[in-house]
Amino acid sequence: MMMRILLLVSAFNGLTQRAWCALTDAGHDVGVEIAPTFDSPEALTAAVADADPDLILCPFLKHRVPQEVWDRWTTVVVHPGPVGDRGPSSLDHAILNRQERWGVTALSTVEEMDAGPVWATSTFSMPDAPVAKSALYNGPVAEAAMACVTEVVRMVADGEEPVPADELPRDVPGTGELPLLRRAAFEVDWSLGVEELARRVAAADGAPGAPAEVDGERYCLFDAVATPDVLDPQAAPGSVVGHDVDAVALAATDGTLWVGYAATLGARRGTKLPAPAVLDPQAASPRHEAPAELAESRYERDGDVGVLTFRSYNGAMHTEQCRRLTAAVQAARLDDTTVLVLRGTDSLFSNGIHLGVIDAAEDPAAEAWANIQAIDDLCEAIAGAEQLTVAAFTASAGAGGVMTGLCADVALSRDGVVLNPYYDMGIYGSELHTWSVTARVGEDVADRLLTRCLPVSAHQAAELGLIDGVGPRNAAEFDAWLAKRAAELAGPTEREAAEQTARRRAPERPLSYHRTIELAEMARDLFDDRHGFAARRQDFLRKAAASETPGRLRFAGSPKALAEVR
Repeated sequence: MMMRILLLVSAFNGLTQRAWCALTDAGHDVGVEIAPTFDSPEALTAAVADADPDLILCPFLKHRVPQEVWDRWTTVVVHPGPVGDRGPSSLDHAILNRQERWGVTALSTVEEMDAGPVWATSTFSMPDAPVAKSALYNGPVAEAAMACVTEVVRMVADGEEPVPADELPRDVPGTGELPLLRRAAFEVDWSLGVEELARRVAAADGAPGAPAEVDGERYCLFDAVATPDVLDPQAAPGSVVGHDVDAVALAATDGTLWVGYAATLGARRGTKLPAPAVLDPQAASPRHEAPAELAESRYERDGDVGVLTFRSYNGAMHTEQCRRLTAAVQAARLDDTTVLVLRGTDSLFSNGIHLGVIDAAEDPAAEAWANIQAIDDLCEAIAGAEQLTVAAFTASAGAGGVMTGLCADVALSRDGVVLNPYYDMGIYGSELHTWSVTARVGEDVADRLLTRCLPVSAHQAAELGLIDGVGPRNAAEFDAWLAKRAAELAGPTEREAAEQTARRRAPERPLSYHRTIELAEMARDLFDDRHGFAARRQDFLRKAAASETPGRLRFAGSPKALAEVR
């Protein structure tokens, strides 16, 4: 049964995009309204009345829904907590309290937040080691949320009703209403054990960040890993004792807290940047090897297949990181393998250039120019490899991150991944996209993908020809599938077929032709700021609320627009 489904959200974030893609794939008419763009409950109610949906789903909503809305239309909020859990800091509490299980619950909107009857719930095991809140949200939470969304749509279509929460078993015992946790709750107290410090940083990941005093100055810490190694027995806890590439080592009472990202903390928190740019460890500490969890890249060989795994915090790749990844690709090209796989981690692939580092630079335009040149070099290194190259979208990707992957001969994706193959930051874009996208889907579809600015599911991307295959959703199962697929491509029959496809996609002109065209446009965007890149970049970094819901996301721009792309 096809339904008209409105996604009422606080932002069109990754989970909302995934819900949009899944519901669109299922044939529903899907529209979006961004709640904070309305200046009054009456205006929001009027917009919902104009849309008149069969169902309102709220996969990411921090704002209150007017009673006039949920009284008239079935309105279901997806809450990142199990049955019985209430409050705005659910994942923060789950990580801090070392919960063994957690979950997601879809419940009807009522006057009390998170207190309505339950439509669906799904629980999952929490990792033993502290995991960053963003990784938890984009991984197990997103999977559970999508299971709930699917069940809600089925129940509404079948005319079923939700069940009062007190009539359901509590799969996670001891749940109840928990308070909002503000930044002070995550203070890095250097008298505590290093594992607890890493847990606090993980729970505060993204926002609000874990405040800490380091060498007498105040910062927010992110992306932390604890190790039992004591690098300097004489160092006071909270002092810098080492560094390695983009990680900084801080002394703790019983080990070392390695930090990948940090921000200054004064009246306001500064921009999150690679830790060395904030903590400045170079002159004060020796180089030590960072833990594997923070490694920027890792190369492994299995027979005729080489696998280069890269990691970028929040998917952003700054200039020096792009240069190091280019060097890693060039080194892998020297190995006598037949297939070279380039993949991200389970929770991250890439979103392209690093807006934070650009904005913090003394000359942002010059830094952006250097960054785009460096990522273009990475793209050329991938496209120029003698091996058959395979890009594996292990997690969602956007803008230049998508384009970088499309420079490979074969592009594969994990099910559930969302791709945003366009640029919407006031820049023309580069990364050889004028060749790679058109070569895969044709000029007309490429133009529509780049200008309509709509997310594309892995299955939609495969249907369009943008990618070449979709593997299992489960991360471990995808890894096994990818290894099997790479081994098959290393064999003569599969390799020959893939190489023939790659030859058909080969550029008619040198890659430098496409790069030159793209950089000519980028120069005007970066140095002349003709499309507002500076303001858009700053709004993105400040997480400024949208002023209005983009027209492309409203009902007129979903299934119909996608059909036109196809």
